[in-house]
Amino acid sequence: MKLVILAGGYGSRLGEIANVIPKPMVEIGGKPMIWHIMKTYSHYGIKDFVICLGYKANVIKDYFLHYETESNDFTIDFSMGSIVLHSTHDEQDWKVTLVDTGIDTLKGGRLKKIERYLDDDVNLLTYGDGVADININGLIDFHLKVDKMVTISGVHPPARFGELKATGDILTSFEEKAQTSQGLINGGYMVFNKELLSYLTEDESCDLEYGVFERLAEDGKIAVYKHEGLWACMDNERDVYNLNKLWKEDRAFWKVWK
Repeated sequence: MKLVILAGGYGSRLGEIANVIPKPMVEIGGKPMIWHIMKTYSHYGIKDFVICLGYKANVIKDYFLHYETESNDFTIDFSMGSIVLHSTHDEQDWKVTLVDTGIDTLKGGRLKKIERYLDDDVNLLTYGDGVADININGLIDFHLKVDKMVTISGVHPPARFGELKATGDILTSFEEKAQTSQGLINGGYMVFNKELLSYLTEDESCDLEYGVFERLAEDGKIAVYKHEGLWACMDNERDVYNLNKLWKEDRAFWKVWK
């Protein structure tokens, strides 16, 4: 079972940051967002990744191409043309396939373009900008139990503004960034049967949520895994600040690894 990560979007709402690097490479605590996502899945035994690239694909390629030297101390012997690494990292058993799926390709087209790298009938799919404390094993078990073509994780979005609770004129609770209690949105963290790929094309205009998922939902082929825990998306500069603040204060809810 592999995890497919959609990492090709422009991330235009991130402002100046997106002019330099793609959204999945924006750092939280000194590590790219995409690394945090992969670490979560790796904790649950998912260590084979296929990353769909697009905007500034070279930045993500370079990161993984030089991962060993970026993650370790090393000595270069110029006379021998050799490099000796002095330490190891915890990602030794990762396998990462990087696929350029086009600058302007929509999500459905990106997924279709990596079909040849998927061997199993059931695989995982997520976006490159969201973190959560979802139990991945529980998600997979749910998907297999309900026996639908696709399972989407429904999450409660964090409120964009702080929440004030008062009794009369007296403030009784102040939440800097509360989690909303009403409604669910697609938080990524999906599971899909390979049959889904037959509904997609490699055309740039082939979307996933609009069109394909709408049609499959009408046919009763999509299940919702209701995640009652925490989820956050890095959509703008304020989100970048908040996620880094959580990491710095050791409150990163998605950090399930040691």
